[in-house]
Amino acid sequence: MKAIYLIGFMGSGKSSVLRLLAEKMALPGLDTDQQIEQTTGRTIPEIFKCQGEAIFREKETDTLMKMPKTDAVVATGGGIVESTMNRNWLKEHVFVVYLHTSLAEIDRRLGNDDSRPLWKKHEKTELYERRLEKYRQTADNLIETDGKSPEQVAEEIYQLIRKENTDMLGI
Repeated sequence: MKAIYLIGFMGSGKSSVLRLLAEKMALPGLDTDQQIEQTTGRTIPEIFKCQGEAIFREKETDTLMKMPKTDAVVATGGGIVESTMNRNWLKEHVFVVYLHTSLAEIDRRLGNDDSRPLWKKHEKTELYERRLEKYRQTADNLIETDGKSPEQVAEEIYQLIRKENTDMLGI
């Protein structure tokens, strides 16, 4: 089975849904940001501060290319869609689920979260709007997350995957 990759803006619930969905599907759950932190020995905010966003994006692409294409659930960083190479890789190799969350809901969830380098900037709305179409173009399916718990979102994706696999098998 193709690996399931979760994309969406920061605060959309990718990491929370990842844990629940991986457990429900009895598959390994991986997070690209955690992989970057393990590989570099630095946190994402440290990489942004010391090396800048461009270096982080290079590390993100390198990490993505090494992630599994089958039998796994993977949460990606919110900016993974900024790179055309990343979007093309995702579309070509894995099943992509976009966790769509309104900016108002994200603002409510994140508040003053200091651990996200790009959330502290004033251009949040511009960043959100710039990425929206990239998420939509990359995704095989879109799941609305506003007002839903991570458990509800994971169950919705699980049912979607079961239906997709059944449809593919002609059952």
